[in-house]
Amino acid sequence: MTQLTPVRRALHLATALDLAAHGLPVLPLRAGKVPFANCPDCLYSRCDGRPNMKTPGPCECSRPCHAWAAATTDPATLTGSGWASAWRQAEAVAYHPGGAGLTVVDLDDADAIAWARATLPATRTVSTTRGEHWIYRGAMQSANAVRPGVDVKSTMSYTRWLGPGSGPMADLPSTVRALVASKPSPVRAVAAPVPTGGGECRHRTPAFLERGIAMAEQRITAATTAVHATVYRTFLAVLSTHGGCGCLTDAHMQRLFAAAQSKGESARHCTDAWTNALVRLGM
Repeated sequence: MTQLTPVRRALHLATALDLAAHGLPVLPLRAGKVPFANCPDCLYSRCDGRPNMKTPGPCECSRPCHAWAAATTDPATLTGSGWASAWRQAEAVAYHPGGAGLTVVDLDDADAIAWARATLPATRTVSTTRGEHWIYRGAMQSANAVRPGVDVKSTMSYTRWLGPGSGPMADLPSTVRALVASKPSPVRAVAAPVPTGGGECRHRTPAFLERGIAMAEQRITAATTAVHATVYRTFLAVLSTHGGCGCLTDAHMQRLFAAAQSKGESARHCTDAWTNALVRLGM
């Protein structure tokens, strides 16, 4: 099996080049079928204003970085020296559906497939390990868990390439768009700081807190560069001012997360930035 590994990985690159030639932005996946880690310059809050994760645009790094944003159709990039190590370690090929004007409805189990067959128009179908991918022509916002066993993968998302599938491709139905439109922005819950002043704020008024949260939301949404760093610094400022008295709640945190996500930040990055700020402040 070890002798076949280089052959299999060479086939991944060949597959990627073929897909790219047909207009599908692709990227390698490492063990565990997950993207390669960001480069050292772009980890967490140290990405200095690159467009990577803020909007549906390409990553500017010379190696596979920032997950879906690394996906490319450029053969020179795919075969460049910065990507060579990744292809040597690659376990699968993924693609960015939204970058090709597509949407994948990821159905994880039999119940989800049954729902799709009863609700959605037939389209190109690809079998997966546990269920099916239904692929539609048209891009939209991505969202996970829009209903039990159903994820929607399009812009700012990636999915594994599992073959061309079967059947003609239909246009994206309004039913799928409605699933995401009715789903609130995902926020990963993180415990608010433990009150240190008996649960009652003795030196700040509710209006002061509300103004602080509103200003923090505005600061995040107004950012045009260095969004990662802005989110972290804003979380740090809010926690340093309001985090020790017990008045800062999960609802306030969720407002800040939602503001960050409106700029393209992931729930994972919001959680990491919030946790890092708590650690730095010793909370």
